Amino acid sequence: MTRLLALLVLISAMFVGAPAASAYAPPTLRASVSLDSGWRFLRADAPGAEAPAFNDSSWSAVSVPHTWNASDGQDGGSNYYRGIGWYRKHFTPATSLSGRRLWLQFDGVNQVADVWVNGVRLGQHRGGFAGFRFDATSVLKPGQDNVIAVKADNRAAADVAPLSADFTFFGGIYRHVSLTGVDPLGVRMGDYGGPGVYLRQRSLTDASASVEVTTKAWNNRAAPARVKVRTVVADPAGVVVGESVSAVRSVNAATGFDTVQTVTLARPHRWNGKADPYLYSASVEIIDADTGVAKDVVTQPLGLRVTSVDAATGFSLNGKRLRLNGVNAHQDRLNVGWAVSAEQQRQDFDLMDEMGVNALRTAHYQQASQVYDLADTRGYVVWTEIPLVNEVADSAAFRSNAQQQLLEMIRQNFNHPSIAFWGIGNEQKTSNTATNNLLRDLAASVRAEDAGRLSTYASHIGDLDPVSSHADLAAYNKYYGWYDKSSTGPGAWADRLHAQDPARRIALSEYGAGGSVVQHEENPAPPVTTSRWHPEEYQTLVHENSWTQLRSRDYLWGTFVWNMFDFAVDSRSEGDTLGRNDKGLVTYDRSVRKDAFWFYKSQWTNTPFVHLNSARWTSRTAASTTVRAYGTTDNVQLVLNGVAVGAPKPRADVYTWPITLRPGANTVTITGTRDGRAYTDTATWTLG
Repeated sequence: MTRLLALLVLISAMFVGAPAASAYAPPTLRASVSLDSGWRFLRADAPGAEAPAFNDSSWSAVSVPHTWNASDGQDGGSNYYRGIGWYRKHFTPATSLSGRRLWLQFDGVNQVADVWVNGVRLGQHRGGFAGFRFDATSVLKPGQDNVIAVKADNRAAADVAPLSADFTFFGGIYRHVSLTGVDPLGVRMGDYGGPGVYLRQRSLTDASASVEVTTKAWNNRAAPARVKVRTVVADPAGVVVGESVSAVRSVNAATGFDTVQTVTLARPHRWNGKADPYLYSASVEIIDADTGVAKDVVTQPLGLRVTSVDAATGFSLNGKRLRLNGVNAHQDRLNVGWAVSAEQQRQDFDLMDEMGVNALRTAHYQQASQVYDLADTRGYVVWTEIPLVNEVADSAAFRSNAQQQLLEMIRQNFNHPSIAFWGIGNEQKTSNTATNNLLRDLAASVRAEDAGRLSTYASHIGDLDPVSSHADLAAYNKYYGWYDKSSTGPGAWADRLHAQDPARRIALSEYGAGGSVVQHEENPAPPVTTSRWHPEEYQTLVHENSWTQLRSRDYLWGTFVWNMFDFAVDSRSEGDTLGRNDKGLVTYDRSVRKDAFWFYKSQWTNTPFVHLNSARWTSRTAASTTVRAYGTTDNVQLVLNGVAVGAPKPRADVYTWPITLRPGANTVTITGTRDGRAYTDTATWTLG
């Protein structure tokens, strides 16, 4: 017994100083109320509609997200409604919100929004893509009927970017609206719509990580308060892995205060892209030191990773080179415009996952917070950018608006580990003094706001033009085989630029071609890009040719297909559908994966499959044709009308067989095998 007791004492001594891991669940202290339902809407100006007693009974009943351009913004003609729309909502906040600071949150209104509550104007927001908040504490009446009125305006404004762009500017309250109730002693809500908590990774090794946590808070009480700030970092299971508690400080009434803390994590688990998108959470509590009670808490994602870009070897994540197989994506889809749902956003990521995408450019604007959440959890490397497109206005008001949109984008998304690049603009038409000065200032603002990330810019004018020299990184929109027939592909251009300026860190930010899923042609010639004829087969050839050249050039820090999805451009009259940019690899309604989608899937994934090209081209007029297919199986066999055809002609990445169709229906089947399992794709082609 004595020996057993001694052994237990010895074991206990070995663990002195190693406390058991504790679980942490951040307390729910804020009251959040969705205001998405129960709106009245009028697509016209309505003077006096901000008044609580205004009669809106004849207006349409809508819920948000909502856009008034869901139909006319996608049907062509360049005549969709760009004007004023009004939204009004009656609601009764719970009496439990009394004594709290009450903030109205708008996740996105395009593009100028004026907001009133009970007839009192809270303010105006200028810019269509960032979220924004207004403090409504003084005018909202808990337990009583309240009226919110919003005047939205998607007309062109000389001081709001973008002045123009090659996409539809959908009007309306097209993202969510909510009310948040915060204790008067809480994290700041008015910091350009940001979370008020900003995580800066200061060091990262296999042994430890150091994270600096800056918290912007406010004492909105009528008297001074004694406050301390607690930051807790937890792993996905809720186990606390790091903590810091500030010293108690006294804060005067109606006064803001910032707290900077450092949290150290032992043996950190890195966020490693799609291979391992590991996320911690960082929760900051604002504590009343007199009572020891937390009055507010904000939780943010924390992903520990190191990114870098080298002019010779491209992009690296955590010290290892990672080829960024990227796409561009707009936020709209068929019949809903920008008013997309969370389910639709998830579907977009599902499609990108299926194709093997690991990098996303949110062209050409800040997208919804849910998009960056999905990128965090699914391991995408993200380039997001402000809507500085085509041109600038040489005015102080325009420059101020561009800076505002940049600060909103950075602060609202600062803590997303997926974001590696801040974009300061896209395709300025003119390289003049006003443009270059603005790009210079925006790049400087990125460095001042977030030294841990790189700025970038996408250009389509001279490769060494000054517009491409302000940001940390340079990127180029090149459409060889589509708008530009001067070269057989992007390889020669990239080599030439890399040789001219070996220290320049370059990427291909856009490349691609239009493609219709109902237009087909054997061995297509380059179509007229503005014509109504965009055969799918030509789009496929452009992507095959482009990727064959791009994949061998390691100095490119990223390549981004234009575009992942078809999207609306009401001014376009080309391809099979008016009002459509058809360069997507997936149709606007997400129902059809074009052949080029399957090509990239064969290049970017190891998922076993076979795919028969031109399968939708069911009515044929020529007997002699070539079957083309992709696959990731060990072999692929073609069977025509029940008869096996010989081995495919050798060609990297593409299987081809010349065949002769018989009159009438022909059954074309390809089959591949891998790990003992067969994969099949088939079509019926009728020769008439």
